[in-house]
Formats: sequence, C-alpha cells, structure tokens
Amino acid sequence: MHPAQPSQSAQLAKTGTGTDVKTFATAVLLTFGAGMLAMVGWGLLGSGFGFFLGLVAAGFGLYWWHSLHGSLISAKLPARSVVLLFVADAILMVALLLLAR
Repeated sequence: MHPAQPSQSAQLAKTGTGTDVKTFATAVLLTFGAGMLAMVGWGLLGSGFGFFLGLVAAGFGLYWWHSLHGSLISAKLPARSVVLLFVADAILMVALLLLAR
C-alpha cells in the first residue's frame, strides 16, 4: 500500500526583503507606539498612574492588533496596516512633544 499523496503541494510563504522590512518595521512601530502611549499618559496626568494607564492602553492596543491580524507580527501583514501604524505613532509623538512645552 502506498501512503496517501496530497492532491496539492504545500505553498510556502513568500520571503524576501520587502516582507522582512515590513516585519521589522511592525516590530519597531508596535514597541515605539506602546512606549509613546505610556509617555503620553504620564504627560497628561503628570504621574506614574498616567504612565500605568498608558501601558494598559498599549496592552489593549496590542490585543486589538492581534485580533485584527491574527498575530502581532506576521509575514502576511498588509503594507497599509504598517503605514497606518506609522501615522498613529507619529500622532502620538507630536502629542507628546506638545505636552512637553
């Protein structure tokens, strides 16, 4: 008896420089955004409690990102999501700079 042969061969995920750059950018932007949320919380409330609330917001944001994309960092992530993450991080950075004045 011969073992059952699959009807289609397994498709490997495409790897390349573009996928690697998106994966790296996502990791950097998620980390930076979580830190920015914590610092904006500190800046708004001026205490460690604001920092804590920012970290809680970052945790919920990471949970939302995971539920939206299936994992935090994925090779199948659309470029649009990375661009929107960059825009959100830029807005948080501008907010923190305005709070620092």
